[in-house]
Amino acid sequence: MTEHTAIRGPFLTFHADPFTVDPMAALTHQPDGLILCKNGVITAAGAWEDLRDQIPEGTTVDHYPDRLISAGMIDTHVHYPQLPVIASYGEQLLEWLETYVFPAEARYADITYARQIARSFLKELLRVGTTTAAVYCTVHPESVDAFFEESERLNTCMIAGKVLMDRNAPDNLRDTAQTGYDQSAALIERWHGRGRQLYAVTPRFAPTSTPEQLDLAGSLLATRSDLFMQTHLLENRSEIEWVKELFPNRSSYLDVYDKSGLLRPRAILAHAVHAQEEDLQRCHDTGCSIAHCPGSNQFLGSGSFPLFNALKPERRVKVGVGSDVGAGPSLSLLQVLSDGYKVAQGLGTKLHPAQGLWLATAGGAQSLGLEDHIGAIKPGLHADLCIFDPTATPLGKIRTQTAETLSDLLFALTMLGDDRSIEATYVAGQKVHSRD
Repeated sequence: MTEHTAIRGPFLTFHADPFTVDPMAALTHQPDGLILCKNGVITAAGAWEDLRDQIPEGTTVDHYPDRLISAGMIDTHVHYPQLPVIASYGEQLLEWLETYVFPAEARYADITYARQIARSFLKELLRVGTTTAAVYCTVHPESVDAFFEESERLNTCMIAGKVLMDRNAPDNLRDTAQTGYDQSAALIERWHGRGRQLYAVTPRFAPTSTPEQLDLAGSLLATRSDLFMQTHLLENRSEIEWVKELFPNRSSYLDVYDKSGLLRPRAILAHAVHAQEEDLQRCHDTGCSIAHCPGSNQFLGSGSFPLFNALKPERRVKVGVGSDVGAGPSLSLLQVLSDGYKVAQGLGTKLHPAQGLWLATAGGAQSLGLEDHIGAIKPGLHADLCIFDPTATPLGKIRTQTAETLSDLLFALTMLGDDRSIEATYVAGQKVHSRD
């Protein structure tokens, strides 16, 4: 059965990279637009007056006047099992894992519990306008099945994987190098490319995997060119020193992953707060990407990622943004962009609101190698959309009344916006969240 969707209202999308041209010149802004979708894919997007006659007979038009329609946002680093310990007090990375995360993740051997949290997590993602995410599960295969089952039901495009962890973790959260490989291979066979579900080989981070496990992860990754890889890198100074002790024969933290064959396109390295020039050059050379998580980095006191240094034109690194829940205190990428602006200011740089929105949409898609599927409003891409309401809160309403330009309106939205600023979310042309 053919399904048609028609959505009318002001929309924004990117036709260029706002880090290489004037940021506002990279935007396509249609003040009264129409987006037509067939079976979840955008077939036309343009001015209402130009496209109104193409609306299939009997199709209801969802109209959002005085709103901003955008491609759905993309979270390139988040942990769904940590949702119950979001906003936990007082620790930096390594202590935080021991105190909060490992006890929480032990519960996911129970698939009933995993399904409950997966449902809550995906509902929350859609409520904040995020339609795709790169998600860590736990060491338990059940946690992956629970997550993908719910994502498949919603028809969301999600990247996820079983955490690999064969040392320096509690007994009930460890696998072995071989069982981690075997379980991951079975999950890949079951889920990767099934509908919109995508698999990421997921060593948690170097300290919790032996060299043997990392080598097997690299071997698994090499079996298919379209697999993803996700892990953590250079987040915290104590972590970095620990990696030096555990891998004395490696020249750097990044080299640990490099020697195991984990660096390539579709490899997502979270944080990289303390990356040096040689690290960024190697990321550029291998085509891997960095997930910039400013809210989490501030919350755990990890430091400030130098975004504009990573984006230097002569050896540019692909970058997306991540909420990193539960270390990040919010799933809302609007709040993450607000944190990102503040971090950039502290480093003497200015993150334009169009640049921030690009990182959360088209840029995020590019960092994942999914720009031919998601991240923009144009024919041929999946109709994953979010509807922004810059006036959703009393303060937002006051502030937007003084916004005389689109740039200023976007800045107010990214500084003041949160879950209330998302009026609706669409996945493959179907409305899956409505604020009201």
